[in-house]
Amino acid sequence: MFGFLARWDIRSAEKRLGVPLDALRQMHEKAPGAFAEFTKFGKLADFRDKLPPAPFHVARLVAAIHDDCGTCVQRVVNEAKADGVEAETLRLALAGEVDALPEQLRDVYRFAEAVVARTGEEAEFRDRLRRVFGDEAVVELGLAVATARVLPTLNRALGFATKCASAGVEV
Repeated sequence: MFGFLARWDIRSAEKRLGVPLDALRQMHEKAPGAFAEFTKFGKLADFRDKLPPAPFHVARLVAAIHDDCGTCVQRVVNEAKADGVEAETLRLALAGEVDALPEQLRDVYRFAEAVVARTGEEAEFRDRLRRVFGDEAVVELGLAVATARVLPTLNRALGFATKCASAGVEV
């Protein structure tokens, strides 16, 4: 019974997210125990309490772009749109037009970029974001960046990563 429900859940998620989830399907088929544990990850990856939608999704988008997985970038864009983030915000973030973003989103973008690229420049942005959104929201930003990197990593490990092409991502 678990197998049927898991396959149904994967198909439902693919319809909702608008992208194939082949790595999850393979995980379910080849390592059902690992798949069962991985399903718990979704709740953590979607956790957002204090942070508004746009900063949350911009941080996730930066991480997915950095990890160079086109399917994952499209998934993040689709989730952001479903969460009410404006298409123009997503277009600007995808294009790397950081200076055209509102100030708070510029800081989020640069914070996430500094974290994933390990530049050491995140402290300045973390402090500014903490003043704007609060400590809990900065924790949520950190989780957003970290969890957004899991599926691209899994896709790459299992052979399902597609090279990121921002021009091919639909907003």
